[in-house]
Amino acid sequence: MAEVRTPVHVEGEVVVTKRVGAHRHLTLTAPGVPERFRAGNFVAVSVPGHVARRALWIHRVRASSAFGPTLDVVLEPRGEGTSWLAAQPVGAKVAITGPLGRAFALPKDAVSCLLVGEGYAAAPLFPLAERLRERGCAVSLVVSATDESHLLSALEARRAVRSVTVVTADGSVGQRGQVADHVDDLLRRAGADVVYAAGPTDVLRACAAAAERAGAWSQVALESPTPCGTGLCHGCPLPVAGEDGVDRVVRACTEGPVIRGDRVRWDAL
Repeated sequence: MAEVRTPVHVEGEVVVTKRVGAHRHLTLTAPGVPERFRAGNFVAVSVPGHVARRALWIHRVRASSAFGPTLDVVLEPRGEGTSWLAAQPVGAKVAITGPLGRAFALPKDAVSCLLVGEGYAAAPLFPLAERLRERGCAVSLVVSATDESHLLSALEARRAVRSVTVVTADGSVGQRGQVADHVDDLLRRAGADVVYAAGPTDVLRACAAAAERAGAWSQVALESPTPCGTGLCHGCPLPVAGEDGVDRVVRACTEGPVIRGDRVRWDAL
């Protein structure tokens, strides 16, 4: 029987909330979501008084806990919606739809993989690393941020992958600079056949370009506003080049958020 992946809309509950650096980590119950999850999926959370939902990367799922199946999300309070979510206490109820979006495609063979993530958007790379290791892949991870407070789970990552490289713009931790300054060398040292990236557009573009120069395959997890998260509103246009070479616009929330790096029309974003 085929595995069911249809998203569900449920009332979830905040069971753990903690601040880690500049980020807020929430553990949520969301019946039916963890069971359907694949690395790269996201959830859409409704915010009172707002029509548009807030899309959140899934950082981790647990099949069982004291609260039953749970999922972890990471957010950085910026606007009204994320600030409201970050302020929710333990016991708060939230409306959750998910899992949504196209997940990362996993290689059929045990190959060398380079994972590059910046800030809170690196969240989907952690469950991806676990799936890749289960397939016997050698996994190297790069976590980057503007400064130490915006790094995501760098210490946790060291227990899960072959090597971890930290890059901060201010040089407070690890190597100084931007991902674009280091990615070619990191890709070469990892001997990567596949590059996975999650973060701001400039990071994704740099990783896709480096992969192309090295003859590697790339997948990028794009962040864009997704008003509904389900594809109905067509409010998240993503310009791509199709397999047939024809330029077209797809929906980031359904045909993405994960897409081949060489298919994105970066100049049109």
